[in-house]
Amino acid sequence: MRIAALLFALVLAACSKPAPWHMTDISGGMPKLDFHLSENGKPVTAEAFRGKVVALYFGYTHCPDVCPTTLANLTQMAEKVASPDLRILFVTVDPDRDTDAVLSDYAKAFSPQVVGLRGSANQLADLARRYRVAYTVTKGPPYEVMHSNAVFFFDRDGRARLVTTDTNDPSAMAEDVKRLLP
Repeated sequence: MRIAALLFALVLAACSKPAPWHMTDISGGMPKLDFHLSENGKPVTAEAFRGKVVALYFGYTHCPDVCPTTLANLTQMAEKVASPDLRILFVTVDPDRDTDAVLSDYAKAFSPQVVGLRGSANQLADLARRYRVAYTVTKGPPYEVMHSNAVFFFDRDGRARLVTTDTNDPSAMAEDVKRLLP
């Protein structure tokens, strides 16, 4: 009887599917995390974040609403995850105005886990193209910046795993990120 119960339990375990993701699963659909940018004026590459789960978001510090809301939601998500192995990379699409000092202060205002990154026009264009992120900066007047609002999540090995354009549920995002951490 015990053997039958054990076999039944094993069959059920083998047939069960993992819980669905809250965000969109893009495993195998996007390239690995790869970049050459700068943090506080010092060169940094994606290798510096291997072993961490990474959220990658493109924006700019002068954004009046979407960027600060997204970063606030990502910060709430990070608090719920409560792991030192999570980083939120905020890549500016407006490096002319987002100096190292401005970007660093902006990122730190959200969380120590938020890292502000900037690059040359070519570095930024290469990274945006890699992850199919659209952006434009029109120096005006009026000065206008437009960018995609996708947040990409990478596992500890730098593989693209999830994407979302809706960060309004930090708890749901935290559930997904916790699944990437083990």
